[in-house]
Amino acid sequence: MTQIERYIFRIALGAFLTCLIGLTGTIWVTQALRELDLVTAKGQTLLVFLFITALSLPTLITVIAPVALFIACVYALNKLNGDSELIVMSAAGMPPRQLLRPFATLAFAVSAVVAFLTIQVMPSSFQELRDVLTRVRGDFVANVVKEGQFTSLDNGITFHFRERGADGSLQGLFIQDKREAGKAVVYLAERGRVADVDGQTYLVLEKGSIHRQQKDSRDSSIVSYERYAVDLAAFTPPDSETIYKPRERSTLALLFPDTGEGYYRLQKGRFRAELHDRLSAWLYPLALAFIAFAALGDPRTTRQGRGMAVAGAVLGVVGLRIAGFAASSAAVRSPGAVAAIYGAPLGAIALSCFIIFGGARVRAMNEGLGRFGRRLAGALRRRPLAGRA
Repeated sequence: MTQIERYIFRIALGAFLTCLIGLTGTIWVTQALRELDLVTAKGQTLLVFLFITALSLPTLITVIAPVALFIACVYALNKLNGDSELIVMSAAGMPPRQLLRPFATLAFAVSAVVAFLTIQVMPSSFQELRDVLTRVRGDFVANVVKEGQFTSLDNGITFHFRERGADGSLQGLFIQDKREAGKAVVYLAERGRVADVDGQTYLVLEKGSIHRQQKDSRDSSIVSYERYAVDLAAFTPPDSETIYKPRERSTLALLFPDTGEGYYRLQKGRFRAELHDRLSAWLYPLALAFIAFAALGDPRTTRQGRGMAVAGAVLGVVGLRIAGFAASSAAVRSPGAVAAIYGAPLGAIALSCFIIFGGARVRAMNEGLGRFGRRLAGALRRRPLAGRA
């Protein structure tokens, strides 16, 4: 790029990074506040909370980046026009393609980042988020049992504790195990705490007793203990096979799906729409940048308002996104609608290019015709004077 193109590129890049960081940070905070329950109610650590909320960043960036690019282009073009720099560039003979080059360069760079995040990073983050939330919800002590309540599980276990201590320990424990018909085991303990040993999770009971009632007997045996460990794996139902949704599957898995899978046969349309949404996502930064330039790339004096041009660009962006969402929804039901997923952004780019370059040719033609008309009028005015002389 030339020096003036690098100057324009720096203005647009600075505005883009400011918008991207500001919008992403604001929305990320609102998303993070929704997950505070992990720390306050589910007993998870701050690191788990930060890890889960950070997994949403790739999705936020892919959604916000095209909008931030559009805002940056509008800001840069308005700044250049407000400082009369666009007028000077146009008067110096700078063609539209040269003025468009820094914006197109930034748009292609953003498109490359969006393509990488959408095709590679987002599916992995969704899948990891699903696995982490599954593990968090599977934490029996943190999520299933409630303080001061008797919690009955489907496998015949009743769990109760009086209160949770300041150190995280459970005070006043009562556990009844009736998984085997006719046999009951009751665990009583003053306190208990969760411990992980070699990948296994145990509930270590302290200062209590075990009451066992044998089958077909009314008598029970009582065993007192100072410390006793109970395997918590027995309290949770066996894990079922995890079925990942289309957005949680890799792009390669969407390109070559297992056609014999029952879930795929039921959701074949969603698999198709998700694949083509990913492959077309990189077109939207280009489309939004071209729309902004088509609306605001012409130099205008300070007396000429640009509000209508900005409003037209915003309406164009909103219409493009609505068309994209409609095409994606239609692709779930009909394979023929896949063409519309790509057609919406490509059509916006083509129309913007026609306005940018075609409009320049029309303006040049009008200016040429105007000059020709003025010369012809001047010649006609001079001819009668020459005849009279």
